[in-house]
Amino acid sequence: MRLVQFELSNGQRRVGVVDGDWVHEVLGASSVRELALAAIEGGVSLVHYVDGLGLGANHDYAQLLQDLRILPPLDHPDPAHVLVSGTGLTHLGSAATRDKMHQHTTDDGSLTDSMRIFQWGLAGGKPAAGEAGVQPEWFYKGDGSIIVRPGRAFPVPPFAEDAGEEPELSGLYVIGHDRKPYRLGYALGNEFSDHVMERKNYLYLAHSKLRACSFGPELRVGDLPAHLAGVSRIRRDGEVLWEKEFLSGEANMCHSFENLEYHHFKYSQFLRPGDVHIHFFGTATLSFADGVKAQPGDQFEISQAEFGAPLVNGIASAESVFEPGAVGVL
Repeated sequence: MRLVQFELSNGQRRVGVVDGDWVHEVLGASSVRELALAAIEGGVSLVHYVDGLGLGANHDYAQLLQDLRILPPLDHPDPAHVLVSGTGLTHLGSAATRDKMHQHTTDDGSLTDSMRIFQWGLAGGKPAAGEAGVQPEWFYKGDGSIIVRPGRAFPVPPFAEDAGEEPELSGLYVIGHDRKPYRLGYALGNEFSDHVMERKNYLYLAHSKLRACSFGPELRVGDLPAHLAGVSRIRRDGEVLWEKEFLSGEANMCHSFENLEYHHFKYSQFLRPGDVHIHFFGTATLSFADGVKAQPGDQFEISQAEFGAPLVNGIASAESVFEPGAVGVL
């Protein structure tokens, strides 16, 4: 089952099931989060709960996308209760990509911290079921206010030095009233980061991740194939500027999803009932590593057949929201 959240022409919200060219409204539903919480309370799967509600009016999916009425497939009425995070160096090709951005050895010939943590993942990122493996690289990206709906442009702040895509899978979670995280499913994601800033010094990675992001347009409910192959593109003036295959799924990763989830949700502050978590699982494919510099006006397109419609976002310059010396004193 693939779910979307969308707006009617009058601004009212709906949840829909994607079926080919059509989106069928889920009767009485305006929020995937509320559906998930009800399914948790009822002790049933999300698919079972949606099936029990039934389907209503049909909508032209392409028209909803064109009109920018498709919302992110999971959100919260208060963006402060959405945590967006991610993990890096999780894919088998990610070390090679990182090598193109940083030297993989130090001046004395020893491995850098990035290469060392990648090798730890290769050795211990897929423990036996129910066991904890090695910790991955982890980063905080923001709250729900940084999420850009499918089709809209990423804002690039004046201090940004790069506006680069990161085609990834994202895990979508709701925390139940029992303080347990529940994975609803997965979505395509564009984690969108500042790679020039990161390349200066890996300690700037935390700064480089504090940017907008997008995921969707569809939530794929349930498990995933072990091997997933998609395409990441950049279009400029309507023409393809750059295009490359990207691989994901556990067959192409050095960490299992279960291990990545454990090392995120082991922290008690991430288990607040009702909260939403969007977690990016990493990538090994970046246009930046191939020498491409995206710019305002370009368009990103990330697609994988298993996730239905592609995730498309533009880039636009944003005005400064804060200036040096502007902190008020009380």
